[in-house]
Amino acid sequence: MVAVPDPSRAASPLHAMLLAWTFPLYLGGLVADIAYARTYEIQWLNFAAWLIAGAMVFTGLALAWSLFEAFRRSFRDRRTLIVLLLVAAMFVVGLLASFQHARDAWGAMPGGLVLSLVVTLLSAAAAVVLILAPRPTHHRASREEIRA
Repeated sequence: MVAVPDPSRAASPLHAMLLAWTFPLYLGGLVADIAYARTYEIQWLNFAAWLIAGAMVFTGLALAWSLFEAFRRSFRDRRTLIVLLLVAAMFVVGLLASFQHARDAWGAMPGGLVLSLVVTLLSAAAAVVLILAPRPTHHRASREEIRA
């Protein structure tokens, strides 16, 4: 018997890239928040706010792609639903982190740091679930299988 790959089960490379791009931006925001918490230099908070804003652009695109995939697969694929929920949570927490970082410097902490940590972990989890999803396998048929 020859195994036939199911390309609809594989993650789209563009979707994986959109999710992968969010992680370093959120991580940079977290590092900038940690630097601000240690030095109280206000510029670190500005760096964090801009990094989170950039990450929100890719998060919005990844959320739109996840919704499209969920509707395309009629919400039957478990991995697609998990990624959709993680990206939706990432979008909500990222938006809250953006609002928190829009406050003045003294009002942004420690809430901004906590939200940055949570959104960074959600970003990593969503990327891992999507990227490590089972891929279609190609099976080279033997001569006996071809004759059968």
